[in-house]
Amino acid sequence: MCPDPDAPLPAPTPLAAESSSERRDAARDRRAAAGSGRRGVPKESIWRRWLGIAGRDLIIIAASIAAIIAAVTTMRPIFANQPKVVASLTKAMPATKAVLAPAPAAAPKDTSHLAQVVASPQFQKDKEAFKADLIKTGQVDSARADSIAFYAVRESYIEGIPPAVVFGVMLTENAKFVSGAMSNVGAVGLMQIYPKVWLKALSSKFGKDLASDSTNIKYGVYILKQYIKSDSGSVTQKNASSGLLHYNGCVTGSNTPSCHNYPTKVKSYVEKLGSSICGNKTFYDCIAKPFMAGLFGKNETSSGAAH
Repeated sequence: MCPDPDAPLPAPTPLAAESSSERRDAARDRRAAAGSGRRGVPKESIWRRWLGIAGRDLIIIAASIAAIIAAVTTMRPIFANQPKVVASLTKAMPATKAVLAPAPAAAPKDTSHLAQVVASPQFQKDKEAFKADLIKTGQVDSARADSIAFYAVRESYIEGIPPAVVFGVMLTENAKFVSGAMSNVGAVGLMQIYPKVWLKALSSKFGKDLASDSTNIKYGVYILKQYIKSDSGSVTQKNASSGLLHYNGCVTGSNTPSCHNYPTKVKSYVEKLGSSICGNKTFYDCIAKPFMAGLFGKNETSSGAAH
């Protein structure tokens, strides 16, 4: 059947509006519902957050304490036993041994006769006089002068030779006091000792290092003792002159005719530069007196024992 063209058209049914209204009315408020959307996640409590952080920190602290306790119980602490620490340091670095090592026990006091004499006021007086005269030469400083004076006066006391003789011989033989000085004939050191003649005879007694001041002076004063014969300790002009000529090797004077002047040279050095040792006395007056007679005995036995 064909529709009447003149009939009025039916009114449209409001489906869209009704459907939309139904959807809006039917849906619940999404703000009250939990969902996966950004605004749908509920906020975490701040107290719960702080408790979580505190719990984590407590776990870390507890683990650290447990590790420390385990290390202490299974391993020896570095400073638990100080001697072992010192030993390990000195083994790794030997230079620290002198610093870290305990102080050595005090050495026993030397009570020998020589030690007593060296500590005596007279020895100190003679040593200081010898030192002062060495300094006046202008060839050595105070420290070197003190060292030479100690050895020279000590050996003078041991051998019974006046220090003035040793002083004069040193200046005559080696006016600049050069320890390793060597003459054109091979004599060595402060008192110009001939190795070819004296090393074989005296090296077992005094050593072989003639360039050492201590050793050289031991040789020189001992040799003077052999040539200046004065068992009583009183040195006469004749004793001194004869002994000094022998010391110089001037017996006949055939090799060096002027060697007979050697005692005069020694005398002039002492009188010119030995004012502290001899004062206003002449050389022979200075040495012509009983000198340490019997101090160490007159024979070589006691002299050797002193060394």
